Amino acid sequence: MPSAKILAEKQAMMAELSEKIKSAVAGVVVDYTGITVEEDTALRAEMRKAGVEYKVYKNSMTGRACDEAGYGDMKQYLEGMTAIAISQEDPVAAAKILKKYAEKIETFNIKAGFIDNGVIDAKSVEALAAIPSKEGLICKMLGSIQSPLYKLAYGLQAIIDKSGEEVPATEEAVPAAEEAPAAQDAAAE
Repeated sequence: MPSAKILAEKQAMMAELSEKIKSAVAGVVVDYTGITVEEDTALRAEMRKAGVEYKVYKNSMTGRACDEAGYGDMKQYLEGMTAIAISQEDPVAAAKILKKYAEKIETFNIKAGFIDNGVIDAKSVEALAAIPSKEGLICKMLGSIQSPLYKLAYGLQAIIDKSGEEVPATEEAVPAAEEAPAAQDAAAE
């Protein structure tokens, strides 16, 4: 039987994991079988850069933490070699990175995930990974807002340019009109 000190450490670790899961915007559970040390190192570096915590916990500990966080349905996916990626800020970052590695490594599989207080399956995680990043979505939205304005500006510029073509014809008429008062002044004298 484990000592009280070891049990206290495990409970503290589980409470910490549970709190991370509760405060996360999204998370993904993967089967990391078949990943090499080099690939794992690159994966972890990419996760850190994106602000995602990627760690391997015992399945029983992850299951209890998910229960405490309100994701009890996640326990059915916690079998075999399992790692969890928890994102505190970007809901699609973990899914995007892990999908990229799942496509490269045949035995590396996405099992499930959680987002918006619900558990999602592997297909939903892959669909989530297909969503552009927050910055990409903002750019698309701004582009769709700017497009009609640019079309209006181009249309107005075309009208101005077309009006500008008529101006030289009007300028020729102006000197003729100015000659007429000069002719009248000469006739008056």
